[in-house]
Amino acid sequence: MDTNAVAKQFVDFYYQTFDGNRSNLAGLYKEMSMLSFEGQLFTGAPSIVEKLTSLPFQRVAHRVTTSDAQPGSPNGSILVTVTGQLLIDEEQNPQSFTQTFHLYPDGAGGWFVYNDIFRLVYG
Repeated sequence: MDTNAVAKQFVDFYYQTFDGNRSNLAGLYKEMSMLSFEGQLFTGAPSIVEKLTSLPFQRVAHRVTTSDAQPGSPNGSILVTVTGQLLIDEEQNPQSFTQTFHLYPDGAGGWFVYNDIFRLVYG
């Protein structure tokens, strides 16, 4: 398994999907998945997708600056940390963000997000 190739494919898919139709991210999460979004914890795919789809903007565009990956554990998981900028609706000034994903094998040759931690970076 090429950790960096899996991470790049995941990151590209995640942000293209998020920017296009956030509700389509549901398949990446399972009942055991967790999201920390700006310090708020959400557990399980329905709760996570509800949070992501209820964010108070119509349009968003993520620009990934860096993406780093490492094997996450002996079970074959992958840890991915992303930094970048996002533009929301008509804003001209992008906001910086960092996001970390812990990807677990789903047993069918794919991956799901076990942990997802998102923070805006101020300053």
